[in-house]
Amino acid sequence: MATTIKLRLPWIQRLNQGRVVLASGSPRRKEILRNVGIDFEVQVSKFEENLEKSWFATPADYVRKTSEEKGREVFSRLTEKPLLLISADTIVVYNSQILEKPKSKLDAISMLSELSGNTHQVLTAVTLFYGDGTDFVSFLESTDVCFGKMDGEEVEAYVDTQEPMDKAGGYGYQGIASVFIEKINGCYFNVVGFPISAFAREVKQLVNESKL
Repeated sequence: MATTIKLRLPWIQRLNQGRVVLASGSPRRKEILRNVGIDFEVQVSKFEENLEKSWFATPADYVRKTSEEKGREVFSRLTEKPLLLISADTIVVYNSQILEKPKSKLDAISMLSELSGNTHQVLTAVTLFYGDGTDFVSFLESTDVCFGKMDGEEVEAYVDTQEPMDKAGGYGYQGIASVFIEKINGCYFNVVGFPISAFAREVKQLVNESKL
């Protein structure tokens, strides 16, 4: 069996000297962080994610605030403060509207019919808490996802797989829906749920500024 050699970079080594907490149970986020050699523990946020969307001027403002509150809730429960706490939230946006999980089969069909032949955005906000928890930085990554044209039979066949029913936007990028997606413009890992390149950039800056 091959031995995995960790990426030896100063910012990764600095993180691995302290306690890093991921405020998410997302399998994809855990996998992405582990793949670059970051050691961390998981503390799933109990924040209800029930912010009223009409309070926010843009979907970007909404997803940033949700990510921040998810991380703040976890930080408040920790007795031993970490070197870094990472929280994130991902949304699907079309025509400036946030697309939730479909409420029914008809809702899924309607949602996918809208996405068919069009380009929408996947936005991920990441918040990095450090110090006593009052210090944090956040950043936003946006990726364009371009769906090919789907006819009615294809939409119904996809919905019948049940994959859309628990997915924001009504599709799973890495699942069966991949057959309908023509291209993306932007970070692939952002669509999966964690923009690792942007994360690396932000953490390196924190390390260089001696904030971590």
